[in-house]
Amino acid sequence: MIRRRIKPHVTDALDRQAAVALIGPRQVGKTTLAQDIAEERGALYLDLEDTSDQEKLASPALFLKQYEDRLVVLDEIHRAPELFQTLRGLIDQGRRRNKRTGRFLILGSASIDLLRQSGESLAGRIEYIEMEPLDVTEVGGGEGGCDQLWVRGGFPDSYLAKSDPDSLKLRKSFIRTYLERDVPQFGPRIPAETLGRLWTMLAHGQGTLLNASRLAAGLSLTAPTVTKYIDLLVDLLLVRRLQPLHANIGKRLVKSPKIYVRDSGIVHALLGIGDYNELAGHPVIGPSWEGFVIENLLSAAPDRTSASFYRTSAGAEIDLVLDLPGRAGRWAIEIKRALSAKPAKGFYEARKDIHPDRSFVVYAGTERYPVSEEVQAIGVLDMAEMLLDLS
Repeated sequence: MIRRRIKPHVTDALDRQAAVALIGPRQVGKTTLAQDIAEERGALYLDLEDTSDQEKLASPALFLKQYEDRLVVLDEIHRAPELFQTLRGLIDQGRRRNKRTGRFLILGSASIDLLRQSGESLAGRIEYIEMEPLDVTEVGGGEGGCDQLWVRGGFPDSYLAKSDPDSLKLRKSFIRTYLERDVPQFGPRIPAETLGRLWTMLAHGQGTLLNASRLAAGLSLTAPTVTKYIDLLVDLLLVRRLQPLHANIGKRLVKSPKIYVRDSGIVHALLGIGDYNELAGHPVIGPSWEGFVIENLLSAAPDRTSASFYRTSAGAEIDLVLDLPGRAGRWAIEIKRALSAKPAKGFYEARKDIHPDRSFVVYAGTERYPVSEEVQAIGVLDMAEMLLDLS
């Protein structure tokens, strides 16, 4: 059974704050979760993509004032950013009447930073929560379940599809919808074909250092334009830029970020990979697994975790460095798509540079065992659950 561990975080936030913004890419399950919470709390649910609900908010202050004693769910808030000013007034009025928490649950398909630009007027009145695709701790980490999650990705409809071909069709439809309908809502008009080619190029280069000039040459665009397009994909929570660790150690460090398409199922759909057998023979298998592990670990990591990678020009490298809050310290993580968990020499060299508190190799198996005195081999589910325990 699939669990969404994020639900208690949302309900707790509603109990301490007037407004909560639940942010995540389209089809990640925000609406399903919000409707579940709305039913439990007797809330009013409004979908701002629905014409009739839009019409109800022609005079938003007048309409919403009638529901000051109920939670109001506003889905697809990015379609009506002008509402934020109205919400501020209603929240402040409610505070004067001692109605301080649980007023509005806001859903949006863009990043926290992008939505916050519209919601600056709610500073001190809103809490932001990011909802990510399903991860291994939610679907169960049996070997088959983990592989299915990796191949199909974490979007619920794709993961739960009746067959691999059905899942692939859903993901291709998802990509087309984003390119043709959703992306134009958030920025200047971008040709869908051009952005689709860029997205596919990023999937081919999964986990490589970002080289905007090379990408621009392949698209007949300028490097600044490509950077702007990637910025948009990052804002839409579809692409991750993993920054290099900055350390003053007197060595030449790589300064470019690494770029990942965040959902492994989208990587495979962009590349036309339909099932595990096709993936096993494809050059992207290693980088795809690396991105999959990174997303699962960051989904489980506690708040205020800083993620980066480490690489020197001499070849010392750590795939993922987690600087964790509190006393957990710094963790160095090597990622390998193999049943043996032997790290490369460059991993040990990098450890000498950054002095991690703990070191791991996340590999394709499930057994946990020491690789050396300082390094442990561990499966992705166990590693994710370790991080959850720190929260």
